[in-house]
Amino acid sequence: MTPPVVAIVVKGYPRLSETFIAKEILGLERRGLQLRLYSMRWPTDRHVHPIHAEIRTPVAYLPEYLYRGPVRVFRSWLRVRHLSGYAAARTTWLKDLRRDPSPNRIRRFGQALVLAAEMPAETAAVYAHFLHTPTSVARYAALIRGIPFAVSAHAKDIWTTPDWELAEKLADAAFAVTCTGSGHAHLASLAPDGRVDLVYHGLDLSEWPPPPDRSGRVGPVEIVSVGRAVEKKGFPDLVAALAKLPKDIDWRLTHIGGGPLLGGLKAQAEALGIGDRIVWQGQRAKADVLAAYRQADVFALASRIAGDGDRDGLPNVLMEAQSQGLACVATRVSAIPELIEDGVNGLLADPGDVESLSAALARLLADADLRRRLGQAAADRLRARFDQEPELDRLAEKLRNLVAAR
Repeated sequence: MTPPVVAIVVKGYPRLSETFIAKEILGLERRGLQLRLYSMRWPTDRHVHPIHAEIRTPVAYLPEYLYRGPVRVFRSWLRVRHLSGYAAARTTWLKDLRRDPSPNRIRRFGQALVLAAEMPAETAAVYAHFLHTPTSVARYAALIRGIPFAVSAHAKDIWTTPDWELAEKLADAAFAVTCTGSGHAHLASLAPDGRVDLVYHGLDLSEWPPPPDRSGRVGPVEIVSVGRAVEKKGFPDLVAALAKLPKDIDWRLTHIGGGPLLGGLKAQAEALGIGDRIVWQGQRAKADVLAAYRQADVFALASRIAGDGDRDGLPNVLMEAQSQGLACVATRVSAIPELIEDGVNGLLADPGDVESLSAALARLLADADLRRRLGQAAADRLRARFDQEPELDRLAEKLRNLVAAR
């Protein structure tokens, strides 16, 4: 007998900025689930994470734009239009379209037609990453096929999707998981029957070596920051905070990551007279990121809430830095305070508060003993609370129960 399959819908694959999804897929594979992966977009990153080479789940790409695959979409419609769930899916989509009359909404139904038509017959459930467009596709396709769907929500999808849409998707979903306490509280308020669960992504601690010995280091204090140069990462605040540091502190910053704001950040640093203290490495592979963590003394991330409501969830880079015993300076955004307790295992500033961010950095840069104490406390708490293996066990069990119920 062919084992039941869980179809996983993602926005793009592989993506270097979404390795937490790849780690989850690999973890579910290792726990014996039969998976099929469906991506709404083709990959665009220059680099991929080594974990993508370990994943054996087959990947199929839905038509990113319907006009590029009209025959495929039409054939899919011919295959599914007589299924018993098609009318309900079409009704749901038209209801959504009336409130969101956009080309994007039309595209999602076309992608759902293809997904519903091309999923293998043994598909027992659909599971989507992100509550916005991937869940739209998963929801419509699951309705067409008459199977349940579940969702994993993260950050931008929670805070930039209208509440009416979140509530209706959660009402139709078999279950939802999210990776931050703040996200869980918001979603649970829209689906108060207990179907939303908090499941941290955590870190695969087996991939990260013990922290290096930083005692006896000389020269400038090395700061590292990793993240795309986008509004929610707050890099202009970090650059401004660095420019306010006391002149007698010798420091250097290494930034790793691409992004549309990178040119502006470089210009800002030059204008503030600190351009020669910053190395902009651009996008790098995991081995380079690890090397940067191990060479650094401090990790800094100045996350903030973007103008459209987008924000970080629980940034993986903070956990990665903590695994290497780095003292971290970050901001009180989303789930970051769930990871970092100010003064205990890191230092926190309010988002957008350049003065307090600069003061926190100055404290760490001037005090090697404080850096060692906070870095050790961060590594200890990470291993005690944010190990991904128990969290993956919980998610795998929820998916097994969903398939078994089907």
